[in-house]
Amino acid sequence: MRRAYFKSSWVAAALLAPQLLIIFVFFYWPSMQALYWAFTLEQPWGGGNTWVGFDNFSKTLSDPYYWSSVQVSIVYALATTALAMVMAMTLAVFVDRQLAGYKAYRVALIWPYAIAAPAVGLAFRFVFNPNAGILSYLNVVLPGLWDPTQIAWQSVLTIVIAGAWKHVAYSFIFFLAALQSIPRSLIEAAAMDGARPLRRMVDLQLPLLTPTIFFLLVINITDSFTDSFGIVDTLTGGGPFRATDLMVYKIYSDGFRSFDYSGAAAQSIVLMLLVMALTFVQFRYVEKRVHYT
Repeated sequence: MRRAYFKSSWVAAALLAPQLLIIFVFFYWPSMQALYWAFTLEQPWGGGNTWVGFDNFSKTLSDPYYWSSVQVSIVYALATTALAMVMAMTLAVFVDRQLAGYKAYRVALIWPYAIAAPAVGLAFRFVFNPNAGILSYLNVVLPGLWDPTQIAWQSVLTIVIAGAWKHVAYSFIFFLAALQSIPRSLIEAAAMDGARPLRRMVDLQLPLLTPTIFFLLVINITDSFTDSFGIVDTLTGGGPFRATDLMVYKIYSDGFRSFDYSGAAAQSIVLMLLVMALTFVQFRYVEKRVHYT
């Protein structure tokens, strides 16, 4: 592969400038502002900033509601990731088999990835409505059995299902691509040896999918912590009784509803450190079980 060389450095700079500008404006500048606000006290109605050191972090870490938000965020991230990846792998295995109409199924299963998170939350809000949704029939048989607006664990279940549904299409694309990259000769040889489809999946395909599983594990967990705002805001609004007040939603609530900009900035820094720590643990310990071929 030949390298491209530029006779004038300004050509390379001109090509890099738009991307660097976007990264600086939408990533580095907000990060620096959040870091500055986290160590200062931002007045809700203006008036400048006062340096307070780690007071915002101390206030955040001593708040019992914040730790409740951390717990429900971890539960949401793990449950959503596990459910989405299991569903995506199952769908990819079935679609990978060249049956009648398999191409149409592939396209249909990819489309949900294009739906925005607020739209997903709004759709599932009608699905899980205790008075008019599909599950409202449970209340006809047993009144009061289903009401995610009042029962905490049911509200958590609704955002987990909605979040998993949103991530299924993304994981499905990678699982299907990984399955199609496995040489057909290996599958055919295993079939000729008498291995059933489930045995071929467990003993042959699953070990070869470990790099894809590891990649999706990192991506899905990170997205579950940072990309859940739209679903929570339109589906539960953080309720009932803060049962679905995820970390990213609490940052929004404290910053834009309570006007605690400094506390919200401190929470965003803690969230960033938590995601970095989880990513480090995955690369440090989980990657050891990945078999690259």
